[in-house]
Amino acid sequence: MSKSGRSQEPERPTPRPRRTVPSGASGGRTRVRAWPAAGRDRSAVERAGQVTLEQGIRFRTIFLILMGTILAVAASNVLIGAAGLFRETRPRPLTAAEQARYIRDDIARRWHTWSADLLFPVELQYVGLGRAQQYARRVGLAPETSCGSGLDGPVGSLLTEHGCHTLLRATYVDQTSTFVFTVGVAVLGDEELRTTVTAQLPVDDRVGVRPVAFPGTASALFGAAQRQRNAWVAVGPYVVFSTAGYADGRTRESVPPEEILHSELWPAAQAITGRIAHALGDEPGAVPRCTRGNVC
Repeated sequence: MSKSGRSQEPERPTPRPRRTVPSGASGGRTRVRAWPAAGRDRSAVERAGQVTLEQGIRFRTIFLILMGTILAVAASNVLIGAAGLFRETRPRPLTAAEQARYIRDDIARRWHTWSADLLFPVELQYVGLGRAQQYARRVGLAPETSCGSGLDGPVGSLLTEHGCHTLLRATYVDQTSTFVFTVGVAVLGDEELRTTVTAQLPVDDRVGVRPVAFPGTASALFGAAQRQRNAWVAVGPYVVFSTAGYADGRTRESVPPEEILHSELWPAAQAITGRIAHALGDEPGAVPRCTRGNVC
């Protein structure tokens, strides 16, 4: 109690004012208002995406145009190349130069495309003295050898120096087995090279192809000392050498020069060599008229 004698009541807390909820608002949620900046950012993103899309479309269009142009040019080149190839490969008439080259190539291949019997026939006919028909018989084929081994020193060295490929040899006897002949075919690179070589061959009938004797035949005694004369004939890329002697072994020194000059031995040797050389250098029987046979 106070001094005045009145009883004092305890103080009551002052009540807090209640927040009034605006009308129309939901009971438990507060409505958040969107910021204007967020809307601007979304619009910018949309515009950037639109720009990127348009740029991608432009790049794709340019790429397609470039690829189309490249493919068109490539296709044109292929068509032009195919047309050119067709023109080049289709049958057409051979020019005179092409036919001449065909003949040269055919002749140059004969030394290894022909059989031995075609290159050196087993029997060769020739015209002897008095226009009599004679023949020579092949008695043996020598192994293929180098020009340096099958030709005498100065001749073999010259041909070797100019790239002689090989030397092919065969030995013949006449029908009476009195005369013996060795024929040698030297193979050079081409006709031009052969011309160079033959212009430098020594003028000496004592040197040329070395004879090849075959035991048990009429040529058994035919050696270097028995050679009476030597000669050569040129055709295409070939130099066809020949040497002749007697089957009884007579040496060159034992036979008088006048007998050699007037004997049938040397005309027979020239005829046999000429037959072989003529066959090697003769034009092929059928020269194609077109690049593919005879149909253009």
